[in-house]
Amino acid sequence: MKRAIVFLMTALLAVVPVFSQELPKREFRGAWLHIVGNQQIRTMSREQVQQWFDATLDALQSMGCNAVIFQVRPQADAFYASELEPWTRFLTGEQGVAPDPFWDPLQYMVDACHARGMELHAWLNPYRVTSSDREQLCPEHLYFKKPEIFRRYGKQLYFDPGEPESVAHTVKVIADIVTRYDVDAIHFDDYFYPYPEKFEEFHDDASFSKYAAAQGFEYWQKGDWRRHNVETLIRAVNDTIKAVKPWVRFGISPFGIHRNRKDTPDGSGSETSGLSNYEQLFADVPAWADKGYIDYVAPQLYWRIGHPAADYDVLIHWWNDRACKGHLYIGQSIGTFSEPDLDNPAVTQTARKMQLVRSLPNVDGNIWWPGWTLVQPVDAGFSLRDSLQAVYQRFPALIPAYTDLDAVAPEPVASVSVSGRGLSWKPVRTDDVLQQPHFYVVYRFDAGEPVDLSQAARIVKVTRDTHYKPADRHNGRHCYVVTVVDRCWNESEPSKVIKW
Repeated sequence: MKRAIVFLMTALLAVVPVFSQELPKREFRGAWLHIVGNQQIRTMSREQVQQWFDATLDALQSMGCNAVIFQVRPQADAFYASELEPWTRFLTGEQGVAPDPFWDPLQYMVDACHARGMELHAWLNPYRVTSSDREQLCPEHLYFKKPEIFRRYGKQLYFDPGEPESVAHTVKVIADIVTRYDVDAIHFDDYFYPYPEKFEEFHDDASFSKYAAAQGFEYWQKGDWRRHNVETLIRAVNDTIKAVKPWVRFGISPFGIHRNRKDTPDGSGSETSGLSNYEQLFADVPAWADKGYIDYVAPQLYWRIGHPAADYDVLIHWWNDRACKGHLYIGQSIGTFSEPDLDNPAVTQTARKMQLVRSLPNVDGNIWWPGWTLVQPVDAGFSLRDSLQAVYQRFPALIPAYTDLDAVAPEPVASVSVSGRGLSWKPVRTDDVLQQPHFYVVYRFDAGEPVDLSQAARIVKVTRDTHYKPADRHNGRHCYVVTVVDRCWNESEPSKVIKW
């Protein structure tokens, strides 16, 4: 086994010189960390969970990831301290039961990510309440106070998106999170109206009869009415976020097929054959982006290249060509990267998928699913972690700037000094929150080399600290500069050059 692993790493490292010049300085590199179905957390002590979180973040950081999408509201409950919804059963094993001794997982993860120069996106599901009919809701759950805004469908319980109180409650929950926690973004995945159950229609006739006509919809426009309901939520969430903290982003990760071409009279859909956001989930995600209601889209392209119904190659080109306003990240299923390449089955599809991400002009990065598996040990054979660490994410990357929210670069670091302990600088002070330092970026160049901030290979640290100690000392053979990145990832001019 050891011999196989050494061979794998040698092969990967042999490729590094080819890719090192191509690695982008700016690229979103996220990882989804889910808690739904995660049975081990409830059996662990606070210290064990925190150690596990820290080890996971350390591993993600070592393979170049710069953002974590952390699930905090899976089923109208809370993986954080909330007065609006009960503690989730995925933390303590029973809904409504607080951790003892008390701690706040969201606050812990916000601090832990920022300490590592990474973002924390709070991931919420807006409408799901249960995952099966065997789950027990605690007596304090909103369901027992306002049962009229909930609907049973299949074996699950959902908010009714057509009820204004469903929207109001969800918006209130998000306002609470954005107000109390220093999250970088609010994130929804693909659950809006529920995935369809065979031979069963979602039971929203009552709310349709109650509201649709007054909202301008005829009896035959139920699909349009449902899409209106979801868009109403999305617009209200974004307005609320930006009113509280204008720099906090709002991102959506939809199912990978927006519409199939056969379902679009103008032929604008993708050449695919599967469930679609627009027809089945009633989510018009590109329209939300174009209207400025969301800041990034991360379609879940969880298929292999060459899939007969949903070809990854077809879909990534469709989303790229659609050119939605804002950023486009690709939701990547880690398991599909081990599929054999169509032209050369002796290798995996990893190289082709990464080439597509980095060659298409409107793609700004990836989010890896499921993030936990990236950090798990693997036997000899394919390891995406090794590929990211040694090749594709070998150097750090800054997140692409959200210039639609703020395009003004922050002030540079005014004073950098050096001592036996390393570099240090004075923090930048400003009353403009959008221009306040979010992180500092430390670059290292060879002595006499021009300072070129476009080179990802020259970034040695992204940090909230105002000091940096190199792991190795080369007696003046290197030069360092420090820049500031603000809340929207605009970067300042470099500091003065320091030889050390």
